[in-house]
Parts: sequence; C-alpha cells; structure tokens
Amino acid sequence: MQGSRKDLAPVATDAPTVWASADFIDRASWTFELSPPEQRVITDYGQNPSDLDLRGALEDVASRWLDVLVAGPGFLLLRGFPVHELTPEQTEVAYLALGRLVGTLVGQDRKGSLTTHIRDERLPAGPGVRKYQTNQSQNFHSDASDIVGLLCLHPAKSGGSSRIISTHAVYNEMLQHDPYLTGLLFEPFPWSRHTEQRPGESPYFELAPIAFVRGTPRVSIIPWFIRQSQAHPTAPRLSSEQLAALDLMEYVMSSPELQVVMDFGPGDVQFLNNTTVLHARDAYEDYDDPALRRHLIRLWLTMESPVAEDILSGQTDIGGAYATTCATGASRFLGRRPPHHDRL
Repeated sequence: MQGSRKDLAPVATDAPTVWASADFIDRASWTFELSPPEQRVITDYGQNPSDLDLRGALEDVASRWLDVLVAGPGFLLLRGFPVHELTPEQTEVAYLALGRLVGTLVGQDRKGSLTTHIRDERLPAGPGVRKYQTNQSQNFHSDASDIVGLLCLHPAKSGGSSRIISTHAVYNEMLQHDPYLTGLLFEPFPWSRHTEQRPGESPYFELAPIAFVRGTPRVSIIPWFIRQSQAHPTAPRLSSEQLAALDLMEYVMSSPELQVVMDFGPGDVQFLNNTTVLHARDAYEDYDDPALRRHLIRLWLTMESPVAEDILSGQTDIGGAYATTCATGASRFLGRRPPHHDRL
C-alpha cells in the first residue's frame, strides 16, 4: 500500500449527481410513464422484431431518459412496459431492444449472457451462490457496467424494495468524516472471485474501490466481495485501516437521509447510471408458488463514452490501480462483451 491520497476535494454540491432523499420527495420527478402508443410499439416489436424500427418510434422519449441518466441525477423509473401482452421470450426481445436505446448491451458473465434473471433460486447456501439468487438483503454496491437496467416481471410478496444513493454524496460525506480513510480507498484492495475463476487463475483480484475517471471520482464497490477475499490464504491481508475505510463507506451509505427508495410493480423498469449511483435491495418474503415469486431481468449497458471500459483498459487519472485489474484478469467482475462485440 502506498498510503492515503491527500489531494482530494469534494464534488461540487450543486452538481446534479450530488443529491439526497429530500431532493426527490415527488416521485414524478424521476418517473416516466409509457403512453399507450409507446406500449403498443414495444408490444409489436416483441411480437414481430423484424417489422418495426423501435429506435425510430421511441428515439425522442429515449433521449429524455438519457438526459436524466447522463446529465441529471442518474436514475429513473419507467412504468408501463407491456409484460402482460408478451410471452417470456417476446418480453426479453423487446426489453433488449429498449436497452439498446439507452446504451450498448454488455455481457454479464463469461458466456457473454446479455440478461440475468434476478430471483430467489432456493439454493443451499454456499460460496458459489450469489446474493441476487437469494431473498437476502444486498447492501449498497456497484455493478460492472455504466448503466444497469432492471425490469420487474413479478414483485415479492413483501419487502424487496430497491434503495439507491448518490455516489458523489457518499464520497463528499466520507471526505467530511475522515479524509485519510477516504484516501486509502484509492489503493488496490483484494476482491474474491466468488469461485468464478478460470482453471489456474487466482481466486482473488485487486481493484481500488475509488478512482478518478476523467477528473470525477468513480466508486466500484461490493463490500462483501472484498471481505470474502480474506478466506483465500494467498490474498493480501486487509489492514485495520483498510477495514476502517470500508466501515466508513458502509456507515455513510446506511444514512436514510441520502437514500431514495423504490418499490417495483410488474412492467416497471429501473435504469441507473452505475458511475454515479449505488444501489441496494431489502430482504423479502416470497410466494410459495414459483409463478408468483419475485422476478426481475437485469441488463448491463455501456454509454457512448464508456467508463467501465476505461476501468478495464486502465484509462483512469490514476491508471495503475485499475490496470492491475486487467493484469490479474478480473474481467469476470467487469463483465464481458458478447461474442459479436469487437471492442474487447
């Protein structure tokens, strides 16, 4: 470890990416309702994808979504996706097309899968079981893309609320609490690969939780992956100061005053700018009937000027910490392009 950075300054408090829950009491400020004609276009595309130019039909409204995601607070809820008018296969076709209006689709695993089904798989607990496959709570974290999309097919019987928080508000609060500990998060931390390493590959990789990307702090954090790295004897040991820095981040992220809470219904689509917004999920109780259980479909997307790709290639203002990710082969965490994508 090279030591804590000392040249840190807060993000301007008037930046649109710095916000608290009191700024968004009115749901209308972050909710878009699909009109009946827009729903019809999506339904028609899902049923006959070769017969309709979805982009041409929805490009104007999609540009407003992008304004909110890229130049605004970084999150929105889209209501009225016609899930009840489409088969499961047609729903995925239409949802992927909707995602392409927002960004470029990114594979979410080593197979390049473009969708991930988020549901409680009722699997026995084990090191290879991911939290999204359970009904457990997920604390605030980032995903491995620029934009995250979640389409709700079925909500839970109770619980399962989505919580989001401004990355830059968290960063500013951390700096105010303890600049030294905040600075430590700019150095590489060990992360567990969660049993997804290739044969002969290390079971952990190293990645700095915070880096400057084009002059702006970018947080990449899954706290439990970092703590789970300590189960691997070859992983670097987390120091007491590093653990204190993680505790500080989690303490700030737990502040209700900074959080916006969303409850999903069928046909709701949440889009988040993963470079400026962190997300969490409450634990939930589900139905016994598998057909009624909570079920979301996740998309990962890159933007026109992709930040996640900068992390992969080491193109950050501090360079080396994220370049280490490439050198140690942490592409599983950062996602993998589908086979037809020639940029990586």
